[in-house]
Amino acid sequence: MPRPAVHRLARRLLATTLAVAATATALVAATGAPAQAATTAGIDVSHHQGSINWTSVRDAGVEFAFIKATEGTSYKDPAFNTNYVAAYHAGVVRGAYHFALPDRSSGATQANYLASSGGAWSADSRTLPAALDIEYNPYGPACYGLSQSAMRTWIADFLDTYRARTGRYAVVYTTTNWWTTCTGNWSGPWANHPLWIARWSTSPGTLPAGAPFWSFWQYTSTGRVSGISGDVDRNYFNGDRSRLIALANNT
Repeated sequence: MPRPAVHRLARRLLATTLAVAATATALVAATGAPAQAATTAGIDVSHHQGSINWTSVRDAGVEFAFIKATEGTSYKDPAFNTNYVAAYHAGVVRGAYHFALPDRSSGATQANYLASSGGAWSADSRTLPAALDIEYNPYGPACYGLSQSAMRTWIADFLDTYRARTGRYAVVYTTTNWWTTCTGNWSGPWANHPLWIARWSTSPGTLPAGAPFWSFWQYTSTGRVSGISGDVDRNYFNGDRSRLIALANNT
């Protein structure tokens, strides 16, 4: 059962994000641009971005970053250790992310690999719970050869294991299309796990079934930020910096 403090946090986040969502919808309708009212700017990166000047990134207004840590159970991003430490020291609120390969090993095995490879959590005002990146398979069948029922079991196994290891509910990164296709509109995670929705457009669009709001939104894969050469994924957090830090600290 969630602790009372988690319930209080969830209620506060719900009230804040519903208000932000209404403002954001109005802004998109008026301007045709991604919503920015009461949102916090962020990025997600891996070794593909090359060497990153995190001080320049922070000075450019980026306040959080999800940094690729692991994939499956045999790959750790070679830039993770450097990026994770440098982002912290630059004042960027950072979180690790794991690219799921559900056809390679169990959810528990991959969650443990993430937690043991730098994706754990600490209450230091700059560390977010890690994210499970679950999306279309770049190496084979879209749903990794799993039935919808088996995929739900795999995801639950990962999320439950990560929570047991760290005490935190992992963020879940996905697209509505993949989630619908591969989990059958499963609503199980959204009572506790923050949704990181990927939709490269001017609005987050329809969310996965049962998700009351998005916590993070990846709105483009071709953003530009000082301190990074070339394109980078750009994101928003659905709230101001104080709410982002509250999520980081589980308060």
